[in-house]
Formats: sequence, structure tokens, C-alpha cells
Amino acid sequence: MSPVVIAVLGVVVLVVLLALVVITRYKVAGPSEAFIVTGRRGKKSTDPNTGQISVDNSGQKVVVGGGVFVVPFVQQKFTLDLSSRHIPISVRGAVTLRGVKANLEGVAIVKVGGTDDSIRAAAQRFLQQQGGIVGFTQEVLSGALRSIVGRMSVEDIIRDRAAFAGQVAEEAEASLSGQGLVLDAFQIQDITTEGSYLEDLGRPEAARAKQEADIAEAVSRRAAEQARLKAEEEIAIAQRTFQLKQAEIKAETDEASARAAAAGPLAQAAREQDVLMEREKVAERQAALTDRELDTKVRKPADAARYQAEQEAEARRVGLVKQAEADAERSRLTGEGEKAHRAALAAAVQIEGEAEAAAIGAKGAAEAEAMHKKADAFARYGDAAVLQMLVEVLPTVVAKASEPLSAVDKMTVISTDGAGQLARTVADNVAQGVELLSATTGVDLAELLKGITAGKGTALIPSASAPAASETNGAADTGAGGGDKSANNGRVEVTD
Repeated sequence: MSPVVIAVLGVVVLVVLLALVVITRYKVAGPSEAFIVTGRRGKKSTDPNTGQISVDNSGQKVVVGGGVFVVPFVQQKFTLDLSSRHIPISVRGAVTLRGVKANLEGVAIVKVGGTDDSIRAAAQRFLQQQGGIVGFTQEVLSGALRSIVGRMSVEDIIRDRAAFAGQVAEEAEASLSGQGLVLDAFQIQDITTEGSYLEDLGRPEAARAKQEADIAEAVSRRAAEQARLKAEEEIAIAQRTFQLKQAEIKAETDEASARAAAAGPLAQAAREQDVLMEREKVAERQAALTDRELDTKVRKPADAARYQAEQEAEARRVGLVKQAEADAERSRLTGEGEKAHRAALAAAVQIEGEAEAAAIGAKGAAEAEAMHKKADAFARYGDAAVLQMLVEVLPTVVAKASEPLSAVDKMTVISTDGAGQLARTVADNVAQGVELLSATTGVDLAELLKGITAGKGTALIPSASAPAASETNGAADTGAGGGDKSANNGRVEVTD
């Protein structure tokens, strides 16, 4: 092989080796990575904001999102993870402003700052132990939490968690930024207290919330019920409207059907009516013809006969009037005689009445004369006549007095005097009758009898007292007849 070829091959191999070296030593940082290349000299840098020039003597180069060639054997590359870290924070028994111990649960989002200084600071502290970022952050935030909780009450923490978290972040920011870390977010997830402080704290609010919820639920139920009723009402109205419309349509349909159904009969009726009208015209013409025939054949002859009858009746009426006038004249002429006849009858009646009056007067005069004569006779007879009339009347009085006893079928007298009591009873009745007669007539019969028997003889007395004596004796006889009975302890039975 010629030396040229060997030289060319050597150059090629050298170029390849150089290329491999370059390729293997050139590093490109990822989106969440930062390369820290050490082994460089110090470098001046100018702050774009302030224009201040500074000299970096750390010998570190920070590469973010770019590439860098790491010189072999001179420089060394380190990678720092710039991604965010989700770090839970838990604090137990933190004492609040009012002495209540609270337990807080939170979460923090922490990452390495994006500036060269932050990356360098974080690389200096956590490059070899990047997992320590979590523990460091938890310690810093726990301390900040306890510090902030001690200045606030549980109510304030609960009422404004965002402000509380902001204060915690602000408290921990200085410590984290000094280590090259940036707190992107911090949130309080849960707050609890030892005991039932939170439950007691929230109980009134819970009751009020429950009451408001119940009221809201009732209002909602009422609104829903009202809406339902309104909807049902609208449905009912719509149904009613629909039914009315349906009924209206049905009525119109039925009416049209009825008209269609009646069209035939109506046409038939119209035709029949036309026929009837024609028949009526024919009948009217026929009636007119018949009427004319009647006029010719019946009415006119009848009128002629009626006229003849009227004339005859008039003639008879004239005749009768004349006859009546003649009779009236004749009666007028004969009335004078009737008047004389009636005058004669009146005179006869007057004469007859005068005769009857004279007869009555004569009769009364005769009766008065008789009465005068009878009075004169009584005056002449005096007490004897009165006594005679009384004796004539006395049996009738005694009969009337004993009339109740005559109606008795069987009578039992219970007396210690025996049967004589019955006679005495009858005598007592007679005496009572005499007393009754004296009371009614005003004549003392007993005194009258005594005066007559004492001064003027007793010729009339036996005849007048005979019936009484006989009746008395009869009664005595009856009492004697019942003497046997009086022996029977005074009990007497009388049988008609």
C-alpha cells in the first residue's frame, strides 16, 4: 500500500474519530433540564435590566434548552431537573390565635427557578441529592404554616383560605428562593381541629343552612306544585277547548249531514206542496163552480121562497096586529064592567068581614058575660067553691106525687116502724104536695080546710076526702096486709 493511501486512510480515520468525539461530547438539554458545565473560567456578564456588569467566577456554565460541547477531560456536565414537584404538606397540632389546635393538610408546587442564579444555587445544594428538595420544601412550608396559623384564628383560616395560603407562600418565599426554588402554588386542602370545635362552630351555620335549605326546598316544592297545577290547568283548558272545538265540528258535521239527509225529503215535500197548491187551486175553482151552481139552483130559489115567506109572515103580522088592536079595544070596552064586578066583590067582602067581626064581638061578649057570671057564682060560693076545686085537683096532685112509687116493681122498706112507715110516707108525700100547691098558689090549704071544717059544716068534706080516705085506708090496708111482714123485723116487700 502506498504511503499516500495510508496517509489518506489515516486522515479519514482521524476525521471519523474527531466526528465521533464531537458527537459524543455535544449535549443538548431537554425542556425540563438544565446543564451545569463546570471547569470553565470566570466570565463577565451584563444584567440586561440594570446594565450592571458582573463576573462569574464559579466556573459553571448553565445551559437551559440548548446544546453545549463538553470538552473532554476539562469540563464536566451535570443535569438538574427543572420540572415541578408536587409536595404534600401536613401540619399536626398547630396552635391558632385562640389556642385551638388545628391540623392542616396542603399541597405545594415547587420547582427550581429558571434563572441561572437559581439554577446555580439549586445545583450547589441539591444537585447530588435532588430528592432533598421535597423534604426541604416540606420543612420550610411547615414552619411557615405554623407561624401563620399562630397569628390567625380557625374561622379566619376557613373564611379565607386563599389569603392564608398567600401569607404562607410569602413567608416561605424568601427561604425557598435562597435555595434556588420557586413556589408556584400552595393550597390548603383540609383543616381539622382537635375535638369538636369545627363541628360546634359550624353547627349554627349548619342549622341555618339546613333551615334555609328546607325553606328553599319547600319554596321549590311549592313552586313546582304551582307549576304542576298551572300546567294541569292549562292542560284542562286545552282539553276543554279541544272538546268544545270537537263538539262544534261534530255539530257542524251533524248539521251538514242532517241537511244532506233532509235534502231529499225537503225536495219531495216541496214537490208535494206544489202538487197540493195546484190541487188547492183546482178545489177552489171547483168550489167556486159549485157555489155558482148553488146560487143558481139553491140560494136564489131559497131567497125567493124566503121572500115569499117573509111577505106572508108580514101579512100575518099585520093581521095579528090588527086583531090585537081590535082585542085591545074590546078589552078596553069590557074593562068597565070588570071594574064594577070587582067593586061589588069588595063590598061583599067588606060586609062579610063586618059580619065576622060582629060575630066575634058577640062571642067575646057572651064569654065575658059567662065569666062574670062564673065569678059571681064563685063569689057567692066563696071558700066552698075554692075547696071544691082544690078537692078536685088534689087527687091529681096525690097521683103525681105517688107516680114514682107506681114505677117500682119491687120495693123493700127497712124500718123499725114496720109496714106503717109506707102509709106515712105516702101521707108525707101528700102533705108535701099540699105544701107545694100552697107555695105555688099562695093559698094556705091547711088553714082553709081547718076553717071550713070548723065553721061551715063538713057536708062537702066526706065526698071530697073520700078518695083520699079510701086511698089512705088502702094504704093502711096495704100496711095491714103487710102486718105479717112487719112482724118480720119491720121488713115489708111491695110487689106491683
